[in-house]
Amino acid sequence: MSKFIAQILQLKGSDVWSIAPDAKVYDALALMAEKGVGALVVIEDGKVVGIFTERDHARKVDLGGRCSQKAVVRQVMSEVTSYISPQASVDEAMAIMTDKRCRHLPVMENDQLVGLASIGDLVKASLDEKDFVIKQLKKYIKGDH
Repeated sequence: MSKFIAQILQLKGSDVWSIAPDAKVYDALALMAEKGVGALVVIEDGKVVGIFTERDHARKVDLGGRCSQKAVVRQVMSEVTSYISPQASVDEAMAIMTDKRCRHLPVMENDQLVGLASIGDLVKASLDEKDFVIKQLKKYIKGDH
């Protein structure tokens, strides 16, 4: 009984913080710190065009010799090549993340951004499911059914 992305969004909420591609990297970092998140969806003209993460900052700004106050998000964001629907399973999302080597997937429904699934969300859901199965098996073995 695999969980679906819609169930994860119900539990964690579907708030998604976003930024424009021409915003300064410094402003993106400030927004991430204020909201307590590690990634922002980059939206241009109502369309998802990328994701900006702490990892992008570390690798493409700090190690790339750029200045956070001068560089714009477009220069250092990761392009979004995959999306997931709310009806997709956790296993499907994990397979996409593994294949694409990404840690965040925008959740799209009818061409609208409805959430963001992170690898942490998926791992937690997977572990919760396994924990539930283990508890049920223990009850069965004990005869508490």
